[in-house]
Amino acid sequence: MTATSLIVAPSILAADFAHLADEARAVEGAADWLHVDVMDYHYVPNLTIGLPVVRSLRKVTSLPFDCHLMIEAPERWALGYAEAGAYNVSFHVEVAADPVALARDLRAAGTRAGLAIDRDTPVEPYLDLLPHFDTLLIMTIKAGFGGQQFIPALLDKVRTARRHLRSGHLDLRVEVDGGVDVDTVAACAEAGADAFVAGTAVYHADDPADAVRRLRRVAEHAAERAAGRG
Repeated sequence: MTATSLIVAPSILAADFAHLADEARAVEGAADWLHVDVMDYHYVPNLTIGLPVVRSLRKVTSLPFDCHLMIEAPERWALGYAEAGAYNVSFHVEVAADPVALARDLRAAGTRAGLAIDRDTPVEPYLDLLPHFDTLLIMTIKAGFGGQQFIPALLDKVRTARRHLRSGHLDLRVEVDGGVDVDTVAACAEAGADAFVAGTAVYHADDPADAVRRLRRVAEHAAERAAGRG
């Protein structure tokens, strides 16, 4: 991992839903991905957006879509997001009937496959699945709502995953999602994360693009310090 390879993905969960096209364009040129939280009111106690919104939003921004499916039976819906033009589709291991088969189908459909791990789920049982994935999304809060407080102890999962990836010479993104801001992103980068989802920290700022750039600077400096120690 190098500092220049870091990804910042603003989450539209914190954006103004009445002006999603404008909110997406507000971070173009600064963000790497646009994070899209899909919640179904079943797996998580919240309901957000689905395929129709993703299809519409895909037409108005050039940013790659990082779709995070917090839904039951992801095998029923995940391929639709790939077909809608998502760059990466992550689904939760807690509700996936066959994570490896779904990852294979997503890749065959032309998108990257991500495995998401919720707050209370250990990462160790799923490390052997990682060769089949492009992204490991580790929640640093409980999945379901934006604006929650970051839980530092969950970075132990990031450290465990990063050690495993290095020992196995595996190449995939370790993404953190939940409570990421300028006060927490450095710890995430030092732990080994290289993709950072930020909602409130970006879309509640006066200048969302500048907020993205600031997050990136802090994460890059932290990654460089960690690399120097390693």
